[in-house]
Amino acid sequence: MNIGKEMARLAYKALDEKKAMDIKIIDIGEVSTIADYFIIASGGNQNQVQAMVDNVEEKLGRAGYEPKQIEGTRSSSWILMDYGDLIVHVFDEENRLFYDLERIWRDGHTITAEELEEE
Repeated sequence: MNIGKEMARLAYKALDEKKAMDIKIIDIGEVSTIADYFIIASGGNQNQVQAMVDNVEEKLGRAGYEPKQIEGTRSSSWILMDYGDLIVHVFDEENRLFYDLERIWRDGHTITAEELEEE
């Protein structure tokens, strides 16, 4: 399994553990050089958003993956976690609708969690 896919698999599970809403996995490897995968998820409130971010950072860190950069603060409504081959976007519900990254990256291929498990 390639590194980007492995990171996406771990991040998806970490988000799911914290009851993230509407997790979207987009394979952007064919349409962009910035990353292989985007994961977009939302939380119902500030505390849930932060718990999701903390869990992703912990799970990926345990697997030896450190973020290149994290944009946003504990009080942010959008936190971007850049792991190189993977970029995780965690939003509150309102800002996810406003920024609509799924529409912007519609040329990418949306995949399922099951597809992340495939070799």
